[in-house]
Amino acid sequence: MGDWLPREIISGSIRSMPITSSAKKAKRSSLKKKVFNDRRRRALRDSVKNLRKLISDSKFDEAKALLPATYQAIDKAAKRGVIKGNAARRKKSRLSRLVVGAK
Repeated sequence: MGDWLPREIISGSIRSMPITSSAKKAKRSSLKKKVFNDRRRRALRDSVKNLRKLISDSKFDEAKALLPATYQAIDKAAKRGVIKGNAARRKKSRLSRLVVGAK
């Protein structure tokens, strides 16, 4: 490809390229927020995955002990806006039913 094309287009991922200084600042800010949101989302997924694994391995006492930590990860994700409130409530409800009904 030609040297005149921006790197984003050459690499195959066309991203928005801010023009004004306020747009550039907003882009930097959103990238910083993305790091925190990705970290929060990863913690949520890992926590839920660990809980489900404990239940599938028939370790019900450990799963019950891990439930508050999983609730905390879900609540933090909802508070930061990573997931919506109803999604958080639905996840907590389904995990609760899974732990209680697993015995």
